[in-house]
Amino acid sequence: MVKILKEFKEFAVRGNVLDLAVGVIIGGAFGKIVTSLVNDIIMPPISRLLGSVNLVDQFIQISKLDTEQPHTLADAQKASVSVIAYGNFLNVILDFTIVAFCIFLIVKGANTLRRLGQPETAAPTDPTDKTCPYCLSKIPIKATRCSHCTSHLDAEPELEGGLS
Repeated sequence: MVKILKEFKEFAVRGNVLDLAVGVIIGGAFGKIVTSLVNDIIMPPISRLLGSVNLVDQFIQISKLDTEQPHTLADAQKASVSVIAYGNFLNVILDFTIVAFCIFLIVKGANTLRRLGQPETAAPTDPTDKTCPYCLSKIPIKATRCSHCTSHLDAEPELEGGLS
């Protein structure tokens, strides 16, 4: 039992586990910020453009009720009505898109900073060889005669039958 507790302690205080825990906590807080941004800042103007309709309350009712039909998603859930809550779904997609874009910008910034710390790679050098048009062998770029087929390289290769 003592060995298991010791192993657990080593596991729990490793850097990776602590980094993961911090990431989850920060991610949860960031998620709340994005949800508030979407619900409190972005969705009201969209709702206004759609004629003062609350997009989150948009749903398609699947089951029928003998009583009065619900007008909001909260009313439908309270009455245990089966619905497809497409407005809420669109809201969650918007949340996800904003979070994904923010993560993209963070990773892009981190990659840029990482590249700044690395030395620049050497520029590609000029080619030092060329291909013989007759035998397709690699030869030095300054060669005037192919070392493989002994053809003169300053003239263009003649096509069989010739073109005149």
